[in-house]
Amino acid sequence: MDRRPLAVVAYRRLWAASAVAAVGGSFSVVAVPAQLFTVTGSSAAVGAAAAVSLVALVVSALWTGALADLRDRRGVLLAAHCGLALAYTGLWIQSLAGGRSVPVLLVLVACQGVAYGAIMTAMGAVVPRLVPAELLPAANSLSSLVRYAGAVLGPVLAGVLIPLTGLGTLYLLDALALLAVIRAVAKLPPLLPAGRREGSALRQVPAGRREGSALRQVPAGFRFLARSRLLVAVLAVDLAAMVFGMPVALFPELAEQVYGGPAGGGPELGLLYAAYPAGVFAAGLVSGTFTRAARHGVMMAGAAAAWGVTVVALGLADGLWTALAALVLGGAVNFVLSAFRNAITQAATDDALRGRVQGSLTVVLIGGPQLANALHGAAASVLGARTAVCAGGVLTTVTVAAVVWAVPELRRYRGA
Repeated sequence: MDRRPLAVVAYRRLWAASAVAAVGGSFSVVAVPAQLFTVTGSSAAVGAAAAVSLVALVVSALWTGALADLRDRRGVLLAAHCGLALAYTGLWIQSLAGGRSVPVLLVLVACQGVAYGAIMTAMGAVVPRLVPAELLPAANSLSSLVRYAGAVLGPVLAGVLIPLTGLGTLYLLDALALLAVIRAVAKLPPLLPAGRREGSALRQVPAGRREGSALRQVPAGFRFLARSRLLVAVLAVDLAAMVFGMPVALFPELAEQVYGGPAGGGPELGLLYAAYPAGVFAAGLVSGTFTRAARHGVMMAGAAAAWGVTVVALGLADGLWTALAALVLGGAVNFVLSAFRNAITQAATDDALRGRVQGSLTVVLIGGPQLANALHGAAASVLGARTAVCAGGVLTTVTVAAVVWAVPELRRYRGA
């Protein structure tokens, strides 16, 4: 594992605290849907909460990105984590009061989405200010390792704790785990925007006017992305991998009709969902084998093309273990893809626009999997699940090859 970024004290503190919060702060991922279904008996209510969270997250990501380019990013990140801790505290309090009010729960879910969007965007703008450009692939790999470890361990622990402690305790544990991150963020040095200094004209603009400016400057991130052929190519490659090559929506059908799982879900379905993050986590443990590569564009595009091949292998797999092997390998190459995607976008963006660009990218990265679910569901209804999966894998690889051919800036891009 490439641990070089941990030599940077500020990043090491933030990363260690994030490791605590990734596991101990992810219980609400299970607790909120469980509470909603218990109260309403309806999966539609669970879906509505996910939609509320998504909208709040997207709006927050765009606004926070603009705000991070005008204010101290440490302060923005600190406020976002404090907001998330307050949302968890609110969820804990409402559970103590009986937790039967769906509107209250949805409001708190929206607050949680706002905080998540702000954290995702601000963190993407903060990390490049903490570590040198040549360490960005390694830093992004370490951050992804923590995030996916939390995605695996957090829900497992939540499932064990719910019968023992109840849902309310999980919300409280989430809030307490965030205290570690809040302390680490508070210890960061000031991260003022480029060109902003004490006593400058920008610093003396009234807060209300700065916030209004932030709202008006949201489109600047999209305009910057559109003007950069390199970043457009990066987004095109990433979207091809996410939209064409992410058949998660077909896992229930594959588990039951191809791999012999029981109706309604069983071990086969659980293994399909677990295989991809397992591959991501495994790649993170050996990140030093690729994070020192100089040709970042080639590494990203190659990983995306390889992901398409693993998706084709998944569609062709007759047995469960072959399918799981394809997903584990796919998770590993996608880890490489995401590490270099983040490194390229962070290094190729001027710091004065980095917050807005990160906000724009957050929206794209959130919307891609949602579009993938709709596309694969529609394709499977016409072609069948396995054919739809194979077609998605082929489209991924072909699209990546076309982008690399059309935009030589991507294949020529080298890290610092």
